[in-house]
Amino acid sequence: MPINLDEAIGAELAPVEFSWSSSDIQLYHLGLGAGADPMDKRELRYLTDGTPQVLPTFGNVAQSFHMTEPPAVRFPGIDIELSRVLHASEAVTVPGPIPPAGTGIAVTRFTEIWDKGKAAVIWSETEVKDPDGTLLWTQKRSIFARGEGGFGGDRGPSGSSAAPERAPDIELSLPTSPQQALLYRMCGDRNPLHSDPDFAAAAGFPRPILHGLCTYGMTCKVLVDNLLDGDVRGVKSYGARMAGVVFPGETLRISVWKNSGDDRAGYSAVVTAPERDDAVALAGIEFVPV
Repeated sequence: MPINLDEAIGAELAPVEFSWSSSDIQLYHLGLGAGADPMDKRELRYLTDGTPQVLPTFGNVAQSFHMTEPPAVRFPGIDIELSRVLHASEAVTVPGPIPPAGTGIAVTRFTEIWDKGKAAVIWSETEVKDPDGTLLWTQKRSIFARGEGGFGGDRGPSGSSAAPERAPDIELSLPTSPQQALLYRMCGDRNPLHSDPDFAAAAGFPRPILHGLCTYGMTCKVLVDNLLDGDVRGVKSYGARMAGVVFPGETLRISVWKNSGDDRAGYSAVVTAPERDDAVALAGIEFVPV
């Protein structure tokens, strides 16, 4: 069904209430590789019983954390087959640390839809508040829908994966485990592309690929650990574009640039796979401290 811009733009979905527990937080962090050194007290802060600190990227997955079936992409003016959809970008802004357990009420609206000719890029924004109306986090997301362009909309800006034309200020290593996707899928994303070798082969991949949101969350954790001494309270916002695939077991490289001489101005980064000629996995990363 063609995208109906008049119906889709500005459409606001009904509020969705959901809850999470400290065990959910622990599982999410384990899915991102937390606790690799079980004697490191900084690592154990992510896994403390009852009161683990919470990476802001949990806000990007909290609403779907307990899903066991792939989601449908059916909204006002939008009806797309899931097989046509790729995750394009994700971002989260937090006014303060996400609590280790709680209830949120999410309201999502569609803000922009770009017509790329052979595809569409659909942007949404979700505000999550607690039952008392206090803002917990704001999430921004875009999806790339293959074959859904040509509806006469604005083309929108062109994204770029190009890194700054100077040497990075910091380079960090990001190892992934061979079973990373199998563990991370317990966090609510059961797409067989990440677990079924036959399904992955049919999609054109030599083996299952890692979830984009797993690479996204792992990168945020490495930045927090290395730039903020492992303290999530120092994060204001974080976002990235999903620019390529990651295969579980690869060791990635995070190249980081300071946006100015002041650390509080934030950092830009790119994640690449050195084993595959530095293929870009995440681009346009913006990491902004409080």
